[in-house]
Amino acid sequence: QVQLVESGGGLVQPGGSLRLSCAASGIIFSSYTMGWYRQAPGKQRELVATILSGGYTNSADFVKGRFTISRDNAKNTVYLQMNSLKPEDTAVYYCNANKIRNGFRTDYWGQGTQVTVSS
Repeated sequence: QVQLVESGGGLVQPGGSLRLSCAASGIIFSSYTMGWYRQAPGKQRELVATILSGGYTNSADFVKGRFTISRDNAKNTVYLQMNSLKPEDTAVYYCNANKIRNGFRTDYWGQGTQVTVSS
């Protein structure tokens, strides 16, 4: 059974920082691309950042220079360090694991963790 369990969300003031963690089980973690997505109320889910199994990262323009994704394959965990948080970063943040095999993509999702940026 695949499980992705996020933690680290909460309430933070503008300009503050949070570190999200996502612990994975039930998959060969090192072979999956890991990512963070977010969904704000009334909006579609959007990609925040991804990290390939080899460590190559990609992130959305709206978080470049503020958020950093990383992974620890020994701990089956992916992180999202969020700095200089803005009210518009308020959303539920979801962890994603995906793998493409024979042209078919498999996705797994965590339950989400709420991040609220407010004074």
